[in-house]
Amino acid sequence: MSQSTAEQAVDAFGPDSMLRRLVNDARWGLAVTRATVLEAAHPQIGAALIENSSFVTHPWRRLRNTLVSMQRVLDPDQHVRTREATRLNRLHARISGTDPQGRHYDGTDAGARAWVVATLFESTVTMYRLSGESLDRPALEQLYAEFHAFLALIEGDSDQLPATLREFWAYYDDMITHSLESTEAVRVILYRLFANVPAPPLLRNHPAVWAAGRSVAGPVAAAITIASLPEPFCRRVALPDLPGARALMHGAYLTAGFASRVLPDGWVDVNSLVSLLDPSHTGGSGPWQTVRRKAGQAAALVRLVTPAPDDVSPTTRSADRFFTEVLDQTGDGYLTWPDLAAMARELATRLDLDEQDEERLYDAYVAWWRELQTNLDADGDGRVTRQEYAATAVSLPGAGLIKVADVLFDVTDGDDDQAIDAQEFQSLFRTAFRRDLTGGADTYSRSAFVRQFLSFMSGQQHSVAYDSLLS
Repeated sequence: MSQSTAEQAVDAFGPDSMLRRLVNDARWGLAVTRATVLEAAHPQIGAALIENSSFVTHPWRRLRNTLVSMQRVLDPDQHVRTREATRLNRLHARISGTDPQGRHYDGTDAGARAWVVATLFESTVTMYRLSGESLDRPALEQLYAEFHAFLALIEGDSDQLPATLREFWAYYDDMITHSLESTEAVRVILYRLFANVPAPPLLRNHPAVWAAGRSVAGPVAAAITIASLPEPFCRRVALPDLPGARALMHGAYLTAGFASRVLPDGWVDVNSLVSLLDPSHTGGSGPWQTVRRKAGQAAALVRLVTPAPDDVSPTTRSADRFFTEVLDQTGDGYLTWPDLAAMARELATRLDLDEQDEERLYDAYVAWWRELQTNLDADGDGRVTRQEYAATAVSLPGAGLIKVADVLFDVTDGDDDQAIDAQEFQSLFRTAFRRDLTGGADTYSRSAFVRQFLSFMSGQQHSVAYDSLLS
């Protein structure tokens, strides 16, 4: 990155940055969701999402990680920003492949990455407009300059985005008209993700409450998102014009805008809302904690009046269930390398690993994948089925998995004292020590850590901590 680009990034992400305010505004979730659909319609991005992303099976984890990454990229400290940009580039450099039409995709494609930023900018402008806060020309110019600087920080330059706002709108319209497609990723987001989104961690043990809420909220969220998209795009990818959807969409955006202006900051701060949904996310406080308690009370009431599900052993789960909940990270019904890569990405993000430690972690997962292929891939098709896994997984030698556990212990043991203390444990699992993991000890030895990791990853023993991290 040139010196001028670095200076531009510093200025754009200063105390008056609009982007830094947006990333902490829960209302921006509307813009990000809308932008994600437009991104997914790009052939390269859509293919990469379907084949490599865990956004369908782990949307709440993806939401949390996206939030953390954006906050790092927009951090006042230039070192933090540069470190995160470098980490994101390493992550995307590992994503490549061929789509069903035989077209190559690459996570580092400059044009595709520019389109991601373009959709975020346009969706943010749309969010303001629909919320009743249309931006004037100086504010638009500032916001566009900040998104330019954001792309320059990630990409090294911002040449793929037009230099001026006037040129941007022509570029945007041309992309909508000629470059986007009705990809599988678009259909999955609109018709599968919203309808089948798994319960957030807060409600994971209250399936009746979540099922009731999702049956209403899922279709409403899909209708609001579709109605907010550009009409030429909806025509191009054949999205339906649902009766009443536009009125519902306008109401949702106006309500979000009104709430952001009149409610106390604690109610609309994104950290508070994410912590409401995911208790493992740090940073939430204030009135939403009361809401969380009330939700727990409501769930308890529902359990009193609904039949109890069959008991599930707290120490084990079936091989089929373990395969679905833990191993199949991308949700395609098979265990493939992208599933293991998704685990590695989650761990690297959670621990904010540097390049050397990240490489060690990925190398360990590669060794485990080779072992799985050798021992489980009976038909040699490059993927492991549920049946292949269930037949022989428990009897695997486990050398590759032990290597993963050793690397994970090393990167979690920050002070290199060959024991994981409570603070280090919290940095990995976002939860406190539990007796089922430590036996009440004040520290966690390497042997105990490796033993617990192998027991969990072979599906032999349930673990609250590893469930919160990988399942």
